[in-house]
Amino acid sequence: MPLDQSFIGRTYPPTSTYEVSREKIREFADALGDDNACYRDPEAARAAGYPDVIAPPTFLTIINLAAINAIVADPELGLDYGRMVHGDQSFTHARPVHAGDRLLLTTFIENIMARAGNDFLNVRAEIKDESGELVCTTRAQLVVRGEGS
Repeated sequence: MPLDQSFIGRTYPPTSTYEVSREKIREFADALGDDNACYRDPEAARAAGYPDVIAPPTFLTIINLAAINAIVADPELGLDYGRMVHGDQSFTHARPVHAGDRLLLTTFIENIMARAGNDFLNVRAEIKDESGELVCTTRAQLVVRGEGS
């Protein structure tokens, strides 16, 4: 079943605030195998000009994935999760994420298109801090394989 085209332009507002902690940043850096001192040592981060330890650039996958999953799980969209693959992901940072940030994410369905029997869902998320300052814009493309694929 093709994806519901009426979802193009739909906005999903923030449902919670994500508080970035030093421990979560360290765990993420450990998972990546990245030993950058700015991800672990507050003094090293401050010496580099940051208010606290900063997160690796892909750290926001943690909250971005949850927002994408909320869209995917919407039964009205008609997406078969078992046929979905992640086609693309990008991050455009306005500033580094650091410990102590309290982040809110708003997600937008930018486009839904069909090609060669597959559906493509383009999703954008704007991640802002509590003061409303843009921290990062993410974009993801999800591909839903057609029945014959």
